[in-house]
Amino acid sequence: MSDGDEKYWYNLATGNVEFGMISPSADRVGPFDTEAEAARAPEKLQERSRAWAEEEAAESGWDTPPSNRGAE
Repeated sequence: MSDGDEKYWYNLATGNVEFGMISPSADRVGPFDTEAEAARAPEKLQERSRAWAEEEAAESGWDTPPSNRGAE
């Protein structure tokens, strides 16, 4: 039995929280220590996605107005 069998997972296909690695890995997000954490998976994914997009935009200069680009 692997460690993931003793954790909670969020199933992206069904929207359900599962205990253990029941669903195919392509449908699972996790692992999480608690059922409540797993239930918040969609929110966490959205938060992380937004943060990554903001970071990428800053690194690429997409967050700088066109008039300020290359003014260095």
